[in-house]
Amino acid sequence: MRTISSGVMGPQTRTGDVLADERALEALRRAVGSAALTPDRVERWLDLPISFFALVQEISDEDQDRLWTELSSVAKPEISYPQAIRPDPNYEEPDVLQGSAVLDAPATGSVNSPYEVRLSGPSHRNPFVDVELTAQFSSELGMSIRVGGFYDGAGTYVIRFLPATPGTWEVTTKSTARSLDQIRWTFEVEPSEARGPVRVADTFHFAYDNGDTYVPIGTTAYAWTHQPEVMQEETLDALRGSPFNKVRMCIFPKHYDFNDNDPEMYPFERTGSDFDLTAFDVEFFRHLERRIQQLHVLGIEADLILFHPYDRWGFMTLGPAVDERFVTYVVRRLAAFPNVWWSLANEYDLVWSKDLADWEHLASVVQREDHAHHLVSIHNGVYIYDFAVPWATHCSIQKVDERVGTLVTELSRTWKKPVILDEAGYEGDLEHDWGNLTAREMTRRFWDVATRGGYMTHGETYWNEDEVIFWAKGGRLTGESASRIAFLSRLIAESPTRRLESLTSGLLGTSAGTRGEYEVHYLGSSQPRVKTITVPEGVRVHIDVIDTWEMTVTTLDGTYAGTVAVPLPAKPYIAIRVRAA
Repeated sequence: MRTISSGVMGPQTRTGDVLADERALEALRRAVGSAALTPDRVERWLDLPISFFALVQEISDEDQDRLWTELSSVAKPEISYPQAIRPDPNYEEPDVLQGSAVLDAPATGSVNSPYEVRLSGPSHRNPFVDVELTAQFSSELGMSIRVGGFYDGAGTYVIRFLPATPGTWEVTTKSTARSLDQIRWTFEVEPSEARGPVRVADTFHFAYDNGDTYVPIGTTAYAWTHQPEVMQEETLDALRGSPFNKVRMCIFPKHYDFNDNDPEMYPFERTGSDFDLTAFDVEFFRHLERRIQQLHVLGIEADLILFHPYDRWGFMTLGPAVDERFVTYVVRRLAAFPNVWWSLANEYDLVWSKDLADWEHLASVVQREDHAHHLVSIHNGVYIYDFAVPWATHCSIQKVDERVGTLVTELSRTWKKPVILDEAGYEGDLEHDWGNLTAREMTRRFWDVATRGGYMTHGETYWNEDEVIFWAKGGRLTGESASRIAFLSRLIAESPTRRLESLTSGLLGTSAGTRGEYEVHYLGSSQPRVKTITVPEGVRVHIDVIDTWEMTVTTLDGTYAGTVAVPLPAKPYIAIRVRAA
């Protein structure tokens, strides 16, 4: 074990540690008062940063500044973390023949489809940490790509590669195990119509690797792969009939309201209640891979969350060495799946055990190990990350506010990157403010965000007696917003560019599209009986009145030019669509 001196206390310090220190507790008592520090009021915040507790208690900025100043003179408790384990260059004896492992490598592969190689090698001691295996893939076009391999148990090592170009590829392995080192082979990659991974396109949007437009219409099912098999199959059935093409989901299990069951498997091998942090449970990962493949068949991206604060198993406090080992293994196993995205964290700022330097390092690990260069971001609880960092491909935002759409415009201008409001409140009836939006309000937020050139993620949080809530466990979708989101998705797909570019926000509410060719003006919760629009000079247009809740499109007779007073039904959630004649 390695003891890490944690420095002094501050906003990121664990609330429980502040309460356990006499000087820190006295400073906190001066800021919030003794009444706020009774056991029943602090229990649920113990494993969250003190800054979040201060926010919940509505401490003023002035009192917070004074609290951070006082805490800065208090030492945080020291923490013992496992040390890093270096691969053993003498893992096999010198008399083992170099490159003698049995190779199973397909002779052909195809563009944007996983190419998998398996090697039968040594299994003594602990190959998860003792053996390092990489392969250099070199194409006839001059490309050279390093791909990390991983141990899959029972003496089997795997290398997965996602080829982006056709042609002949030569491969050479490098390993600390002599039998796995300097193995060479060639294979042919054939052209394919597979779409491949999603990339950023035209600054604010997305497209598949083959150029096809991708418009993220996401949903949330954090722990669906940690539920019983029957429920997981039910989730897949629900997704199959939904408009959603992205799912936010955790790799580690999650402990939170309506989600406190123990899964059957964990990422690490387990004996009783103890986890072996030097060995991964390969059955867990094979199961996860099967679910990712099933999502791929449905056309759904797996937005994989690497870390989160809702934990009772100790996965939030693994320490830097194990964190890096975990991320390395996960990325090497999954980077060849085309439908994978990386989210470093859900609510990174509530993970008290990591600071900004830790997140930046973990981002560098993802970049180092992801040969396919998937999308990567990080999601906030309160404090939005600085997405100016080069590794973040897009902005993943939590902001539960009825004016959430305005954030899209602001952040797009700030960071010149796509903005996805991955948590803007959920349709449901829970007591939590984030979990009791009406279906109409959820739909309104989707339209508001879409017509500002951004993207939004859905979630459903209706309580039931079994406490199977889709946002947490998956299962069935019962709300009313999903069908309206599907309607919006179809309208976006009808635009000439198959997406919406922000035009303006002002007298016409929010507007997106291509001026004079395909415009969508969303009026939100206002309910005028008429709205005047101006058609660009020299253009004639068709005009549609869209009821976004009833999902109807009414086309006005004839074509129009110049200034047009569009008659409306004097009800909320109406949009006006303009199409070039």
